[in-house]
Amino acid sequence: MATTNSASAQWTGDLKTGTGTISTRSSTLSEAPYDFRKRFEGADGTNPEELIAAAHAACFTMALSAELGKASLIAEDLKTTATATLDFIDGAPTITKVHLDLTASIPDATDEAFQAAAASAKANCPISRLLTAEVTLTAVLA
Repeated sequence: MATTNSASAQWTGDLKTGTGTISTRSSTLSEAPYDFRKRFEGADGTNPEELIAAAHAACFTMALSAELGKASLIAEDLKTTATATLDFIDGAPTITKVHLDLTASIPDATDEAFQAAAASAKANCPISRLLTAEVTLTAVLA
């Protein structure tokens, strides 16, 4: 059974001085501001790459919980930080890598079982798989 989620973005102005907002259907984000400085110059605030990192950290951590369950293990605590690197490839901004940094407390887990579960979660969480997904577009000029 497929599920769908949505988010929207709005932008006004040119690339360097314009501003935009990001909103999610759930209202977790409601007109959160983003702009060139936040995305490319390290100014405080969110940007699309930060949101990809947040989504990847959350997705991977949930997937790891599922993988541990298959091994009859339950985590006391899983903490994941995802770091998305934005670089320029052939002059185009590109997410070149995402690094997942995990710290876990799992009673009765062997390192072998833990590493296997973490590797499977990394390979199979939907956001990891998204990074090679097909993207389609419908564009309408109003």
